[in-house]
Amino acid sequence: MTPVELSRTVLSAVRRAVDGGELSVAVPARAVVTLPGPGGCGDYATNIALQLARPAGLPPREVAEILRPHLSGAVGVADVAITGPGFLNIRLGGGASAALVRDVLTRGPRYGHSDTLAGQVVELRVPYDARAEAIADALVRIVATQGGRAEVRHAEPVNLRPVPAPEDPAPLGPDAARWALLHPAPHDRPRITADHLVQRESNPLFRVRYAHARTRALSRNAASLGQDSDPSDVRGPSDVRGPSDMHGPGTVRRPSDRLGPSAARRPSDVRDPSAARRPSDVRDPSAARRPSDVRDPSDMRDPSNLHGPSDGHPEGDLLAALAEYPHALRLAATHRAPDRLARHLVGTADALLGFQHSVLPRGDEKPSAAHRARLALAEAAGTVLAGGLSLLGISAPDYL
Repeated sequence: MTPVELSRTVLSAVRRAVDGGELSVAVPARAVVTLPGPGGCGDYATNIALQLARPAGLPPREVAEILRPHLSGAVGVADVAITGPGFLNIRLGGGASAALVRDVLTRGPRYGHSDTLAGQVVELRVPYDARAEAIADALVRIVATQGGRAEVRHAEPVNLRPVPAPEDPAPLGPDAARWALLHPAPHDRPRITADHLVQRESNPLFRVRYAHARTRALSRNAASLGQDSDPSDVRGPSDVRGPSDMHGPGTVRRPSDRLGPSAARRPSDVRDPSAARRPSDVRDPSAARRPSDVRDPSDMRDPSNLHGPSDGHPEGDLLAALAEYPHALRLAATHRAPDRLARHLVGTADALLGFQHSVLPRGDEKPSAAHRARLALAEAAGTVLAGGLSLLGISAPDYL
């Protein structure tokens, strides 16, 4: 069951409670499903009971108790627990991660698209400025993924005026120039430096493009071993969740902050494009955590929002990043903020780079069902990285 499907399941539970006379509320248009917060459990959590408490005239926990049996009996739901003031924590039945990976691979570049902005025209009035024009250009594609249509005009009054770049980014080349303009939040001054060109871990653009190239290399190497991919559970469904040290009921840890010592697997000091393919060229086994880039503290679901120790399951980090991609894309469209998408791609890349070494058989190992499932997960990550970079107008190389 994917997060989108689980959201529909939650709404169906609300509808059954309303139809049965247990709740007297209007069924909301959508239910937010995210990873469990502190003290939470299971695979996903929802604050739907807190959302409905006021219109229902009941305490949130009582609303949660009403909804719990309707959710527990749904297909694909193994268990539902109530924590805190009324958060519903949902543990899925078998096949949760497989369904997510299959959904990504089936929908391809359209994974994460929705009708959130269906029928809406988003008017972007921008000044004659390279950064404003780059952000507007990316928003045309991002808004379209949510069913809307963005129209860009040079007109007053301006409603999209990011902090201008201090100098012309064109000498960086098209990909690095666009990243330099899009990755920082609009109210931050972009850095137009050669740092965007270096092939080392300190360069987020390199990590994202390198991670995509690694997914393609894994597919090629698997084919040479006669190994194919098969979307199935990478591990037990109860493990596919965020750790219990999340900062809030609607938060998702940035995958890169959950790698801990395993961050040594990422290319820390690659000196040339060909060297990027050699794991032996990793220089720094103690990659430092990077501070969050989140600019809006009220958005507690941005996967760049949290730090903490690794939970020891890099595949869980990657599954979480893939599950949150549709939400990141929706936020980028509704907040007119391509930087949200860029940050999510960095987190996804970091999770993939922490996971990649478990994909192919090593030594005398024979390709197994687990290897086929991991390869499918890596390929799904490549699909998301390629799709996200395309929306930003940046190329996703198969070799780097």
